[in-house]
Amino acid sequence: MSDESLDLFGDMHPYNKLFPVHKSLPEKGLDEAEVLREIEYMSAEENKKWLEGQCSGTMYHGGLEHYDFLNEVFSKFSYVNLLQRDLCPSGTKFEAEVLSMVGKMLHGDDVAGAVTSGGSESIYNAMYVYREWGRAEKGIQQAEVVAPATIHPAFVKAAHYLGMQVVRTPVNQDFEADVAAMRSQINPNTVALLGSAGSYPNGVVDPIGALSDLALEHKLGLHVDGCLGGFILPWIEKLGYEVPVFDFRNPGVTSISCDTHKYGYALKGTSSVIFRNKGLRNYMFFAQADWPGGVYASPTVMGSRSAGLSAAMWAALVSNGEQGYLTAAKAIMTAADKIRAGIAHIPELRIMGKTTFLISVTSEVVDPYFVNDYLAMKGWRMNGCQNPPGFHFCITLPQTQPGVAEKFVQDLQAGVEFAKHPPYETPKTGFLYGMGATADGREVLKLGLYAYTEASYEVE
Repeated sequence: MSDESLDLFGDMHPYNKLFPVHKSLPEKGLDEAEVLREIEYMSAEENKKWLEGQCSGTMYHGGLEHYDFLNEVFSKFSYVNLLQRDLCPSGTKFEAEVLSMVGKMLHGDDVAGAVTSGGSESIYNAMYVYREWGRAEKGIQQAEVVAPATIHPAFVKAAHYLGMQVVRTPVNQDFEADVAAMRSQINPNTVALLGSAGSYPNGVVDPIGALSDLALEHKLGLHVDGCLGGFILPWIEKLGYEVPVFDFRNPGVTSISCDTHKYGYALKGTSSVIFRNKGLRNYMFFAQADWPGGVYASPTVMGSRSAGLSAAMWAALVSNGEQGYLTAAKAIMTAADKIRAGIAHIPELRIMGKTTFLISVTSEVVDPYFVNDYLAMKGWRMNGCQNPPGFHFCITLPQTQPGVAEKFVQDLQAGVEFAKHPPYETPKTGFLYGMGATADGREVLKLGLYAYTEASYEVE
């Protein structure tokens, strides 16, 4: 991948000309006040990118006072290791209560869960559980899971690490899992089915009820990826919006991943994975009794973790309460409804699927990547999608500020006009997705993404 294409991701070293670059430890430690000045500058510069509500997803609460409160809670336990519960019994209070609250929100009865570092780890642990359950209960050595094509890459990554296979099937015209297509891929190595609530590309809820019936019929696990929507869809449903039942009310659902650091408004670095029963969860645990260093046990793939994150997670949930989450969901849906209504008056655009808090847009009239280029020039940061080409806007609390939804619709309309007569040939935000259209292009793109990832660890 060329340097020009890497620039699409932005300047990776904007501070190198402003501050010293440390390639080795400084001979003498820096003054703490100087360190804080650098930190405060970088934080303020990066906050400018999302505070005005022009960033899709990423910052789910956006209230600096809320973050100050959580950071104060975090500071009381930041240096404590959750692995050592004899020193930190508060960790049990924080995590056990959070898991109980999340389980009840998802209509679970006597469910069992674990706190993780984020959605990817929640998904990894769930995949590991189904691999081990398949081995123990069915003698399956080459575990497979069946999923819609829209399933999050974290499942494919977990399969990569765990020696499993994700069999991906097409979605229907509403971008939801095609249950018949998934049924056709079930084989003797299948341990579980996967579905989303909502899916990252389109924000739709897969037909979990039908997948539940299919899982029960074939005696399979069913994991619902609620990392994105799990902590807001229950409140949207309570507000009276039509939300398909995706949680433990479906008897075939055996696990759900649900991020607390998204619409739970906790600090980044916390999520939950909830299993229908302790028997399933126990496949996740690890213990070693013969180690010369003593005995060792951990509930998830993670070892040492900061108790500060769990304390702040607990504080976020109890300080918001049901009323706080309902109020936030109502504000988000009001903004989303305004945007949907605005798009309805832009005939060149089409919303993909039955959405709630996330709006995914495509077009058969103009190249949507040119529309996205225009939005980027106006300071908006959308998430690009492909197959079909488009982009999505994940609505969060920053977008509930007065005038943000209206400004977006106005710029979106102007973006469509820009896309009708673009001043250059290839859309900048569509460059990468264009490469993904062929096998050779995908291989080049994959190598380029590896190069980008590698570059993110380089000093300069």
